[in-house]
Amino acid sequence: MAHQHHWNHHQHDHHHHPDGEDRAIGTAFFLNAAFTVIEIIGGFYTNSMAILSDAIHDLGDTLAIGIAWALEKLSLRKGNTEFSYGYRRMSTLAALINVVILTAGSVFIAAETIPRLLHPEEVNSGGMIVFALLGVFFNGLAVWRLGRGGNALNQRTVRLHLLEDVLGWVAVLVGSIVIHFTGFYQLDPILSLLIAAYILFNALRNMRGIMRVFLQATPGQIDVGELKDAIKSVSGVAEIHDFHLWTLDGDYHVLTLHAVTDKKRTTEECIAIKESIRALSASRKVGHVTIELESAEEHCQIICN
Repeated sequence: MAHQHHWNHHQHDHHHHPDGEDRAIGTAFFLNAAFTVIEIIGGFYTNSMAILSDAIHDLGDTLAIGIAWALEKLSLRKGNTEFSYGYRRMSTLAALINVVILTAGSVFIAAETIPRLLHPEEVNSGGMIVFALLGVFFNGLAVWRLGRGGNALNQRTVRLHLLEDVLGWVAVLVGSIVIHFTGFYQLDPILSLLIAAYILFNALRNMRGIMRVFLQATPGQIDVGELKDAIKSVSGVAEIHDFHLWTLDGDYHVLTLHAVTDKKRTTEECIAIKESIRALSASRKVGHVTIELESAEEHCQIICN
């Protein structure tokens, strides 16, 4: 989302007090959505680009919170014949849509704001102060509500968004007070451009992570070489090949591989080898592992053919 430090965290941890978490995120969503509408009206009423920029900022958070809220329900759905892995990657698609909206919004705000640096327009500083105070209050209330709802990772991520919103409104509040007492109207477009740049920077940073998921790159938090070496060190494994590791949503990782045994093994020995490989993978946060065992003779025949 606009400023997620890790956009992929929205769908984590759906097992910690789901009812309380669902209500808390729902409350935060409606608070943010209602205030975003008020902000847009307030931005035009006060003629303040800074408030309109913060409206775009909060729109991004409203989308992020809405996505997190929907995923609380959607992620519980099992895989089916159409989506065999389930619905985890829907979060990545939602994140992409969010990034596109925020990028377009920040570029639009910047384009509208730059002329005001050259030709400053008078703003209603008193109205700005009122809306900034409302911004601190509404976002602070949402943070407090999430704090009471629980401490699941999903909620902590959303709470971080709202804390950033509070800080953004504090900046607008300070700026509006300065404008009110000094008449330095250029400060409004300066604040607006800073907020727009902040949104754009984080949106583009998140885009990189989203593209890595869609292109099925290996998860950055897993040392692939180290995992391969660990699997090769399992007793009974001579070598591995067709090793593929990717992520469904930045959090849930999938691994498939072929492991060649050093000699013909009994069924019990093969089960033990697979269990060892699965345990090694699970300790590195790989959630789904598919292993095909081959004997040395079978592997040789495959290569020869």
